This record gives sequence, C-alpha cells and structure tokens, in this order.
Amino acid sequence: MSDGLSIPSDGGTISVTAAALSAVVVRAAGSIDGVRVPRPKRGVEVEVSGETARVELELAARYGVVLPDAAHDAQQRVSDALARMCGLATSAVDVNFEELEL
Repeated sequence: MSDGLSIPSDGGTISVTAAALSAVVVRAAGSIDGVRVPRPKRGVEVEVSGETARVELELAARYGVVLPDAAHDAQQRVSDALARMCGLATSAVDVNFEELEL
C-alpha cells in the first residue's frame, strides 16, 4: 500500500491517505451487482507514483456472474472513481477473483 497522495495547491497541500484511496476502490468495485470485496483491508493494494495509480484488487462474485464482464466493469469503475475523486490516472487495475459465492 502506498503512503497516499499529496496534491500541492496554491493554499497548501491536500493529503489523501492510503486508507481513503482504498475506500474509493472498495466502494467503486462494490457497486457492481453480484460483486464484493471480501477483505477490504487486505484485498486492496493501491500504489501511487506521481499522478498515476496501480491497483490490485481481490473480489468475490455471486454464482452466475460473468467473471470477465465483472472484472472489466470493476476496472472501469475503479479507474473512473480514482480519476473523478482524486485526479489520478490508472496504469492498471489488476482484478483477482478469490471467492465464488453460491
């Protein structure tokens, strides 16, 4: 996990903690129907370098969810959320399905 994000501005510095970045990722991925982040504190890695983030994400999916479609949706939603909320581009969002819920 990175140390977070520091954004210099005219009035000072804006700091976004690693926990806040992780929460953005968990919320974005968890918004997909039939998908959840089973271990939010251990199943999410966010590495920030400059204005770019690389994310590793472990997910659980309900039986019947098309895994490649859900993974693509997670990649898109996580990238969009980090861009919109933190101004970060994403170099990669790696998705691993660790659980299948029956």
